[in-house]
Amino acid sequence: QVQLVESGGGLVQAGGSLRLSCSASGLAFSMYAVGWFRQAPGREREFVAAIRRSGSSTYYADSVKGRVTISRDKTNTAYLQMNTLKPEDTAVYYCAAQLDYGVGYSTASRASAYQYWGQGTQVTVSS
Repeated sequence: QVQLVESGGGLVQAGGSLRLSCSASGLAFSMYAVGWFRQAPGREREFVAAIRRSGSSTYYADSVKGRVTISRDKTNTAYLQMNTLKPEDTAVYYCAAQLDYGVGYSTASRASAYQYWGQGTQVTVSS
């Protein structure tokens, strides 16, 4: 059974930082690209960042570029380091995994391309 479990969310003041983790089990994690998405109340789920299976390529939404870093390690975990957080970053953050046969930005940023999803972790940024 494939599981993706996010952790690290919480309440933080504007300008602060959070590091989200996505722990994967039940799949050959090294074969998958990992993406982070977020969904704020009343809004559609939107792409945040993605990393290819090798970690050699990363992709970011313009709204977070320069403030967010995605990474992964060999313990089946991916991370999203978020700095200089803003109130508009408030959302539920989801990690997702898709088999990586050659993932470019268009595929990495498309939610429908991902086969597996976590349950999400809440990030709230107060002003």
